Amino acid sequence: MQAQPKTGTILDRIVEARRAAVEHRQKVVPLPVLKLAVKRNESPRDFAAALSRPALNVIAELKKASPSRGVLREDFSVEALAAALEQAGAAALSVLTEEQFFQGALVHVTAARKKTALPVLRKDFIFNAWQVWEARAAEADSFLLIAAILDDALLRELLLLGRELGMEALVEVHTREELRRAADTGARIVGINNRDLRTFEVRVETSLELIEEIPDECIAVSESGLRAHADLERLRVAGFDAFLVGEQLMTAAEPGAALRELMGT
Repeated sequence: MQAQPKTGTILDRIVEARRAAVEHRQKVVPLPVLKLAVKRNESPRDFAAALSRPALNVIAELKKASPSRGVLREDFSVEALAAALEQAGAAALSVLTEEQFFQGALVHVTAARKKTALPVLRKDFIFNAWQVWEARAAEADSFLLIAAILDDALLRELLLLGRELGMEALVEVHTREELRRAADTGARIVGINNRDLRTFEVRVETSLELIEEIPDECIAVSESGLRAHADLERLRVAGFDAFLVGEQLMTAAEPGAALRELMGT
């Protein structure tokens, strides 16, 4: 199966560029090489359990740049950032690995995981099984699946492959229809992205509008645009289990202090 057809949005341009980059990497690192690496790795850490604690569970995101804002943080030491965010109370880490638009790198996943005891999510534009194997070979404990770029069959296939490798994926949605599709394909961790990836407009109200549609058995995550402790408390009361925060931390002089302030600690 293939990803959804292009429509000329920002998201489509990113996916198109990502497809070319992945096609090249598949030739350099064939699937059997990734499978050997996976065999040597320790078992994945429990990402779902980290988001299910009776607390303000923040997935702290390491992101150097974004298409909408450019470079967010010049001093981008993955090891130092990961350690500071763990000490400040992060439940898990999210690491951007897309190179062209976000200035990420796959090695950042491995570096963050080696520096902390937290589960690490690989955040990227994933649309084939090879990328899931690549994520686990880099020692990721979870990975992102964006419903907007995957049809139902491919979404289900990648979810099941992740589980075979010991990883529960975070399935990201932005609309009621995408949420329905995520539930129908068996997603167990559902993230409501308050940012529309087609326009990069952010509305925290998106989470509040969709929370009632998330099945009770799913872990509910609110993503993007969360800037104050009051935002997290409001969303927690609404029913969210966890919160993914990136730019608010990456643009702070001291990300650890910013996370403590966000969590109210």
